[in-house]
Amino acid sequence: MKPGDVVLLQLPQMAGGPPKLRPALVLARLPGPYQNVLLCGISTQLRELQPDWDELIDSRDVDYASSGLHRPSAIRLSYLFSTDAKELSGRIGSISPARMNRVLERLSKYLGPK
Repeated sequence: MKPGDVVLLQLPQMAGGPPKLRPALVLARLPGPYQNVLLCGISTQLRELQPDWDELIDSRDVDYASSGLHRPSAIRLSYLFSTDAKELSGRIGSISPARMNRVLERLSKYLGPK
C-alpha cells in the first residue's frame, strides 16, 4: 500500500456497534518497526460536508473510476487513524496525485503553526 491508495478495512462505527468494512485513504506509511499506516476515513454520508476540509469525490471527477468507490464519497480529514498494514483487507483503487496533494495541503495547513 502506498499514499493515495484507497483501501478497505474493518472500522468501528461512529455510533458504536460492530466494525464494518469501510474504505479509507492511505495518507502515509509511518516510520518505525510496526508497519503502521496513517489513514483517513471515507464516507458516503455527504450531508455534513465541510467546505475546504473534506474532499468530495463524485462521478464527474476524472479519478472517480480509479478510486474504486461505488458512490459519491467524502474523504473525511477529521477521521484520521493509524493501523498495522496487516489490518488492511486490500486495495480497491487510488486517487489522483492532484487530489492527494490537496488533501495533504489541507491537513498540513491545519496542523502547521498558527
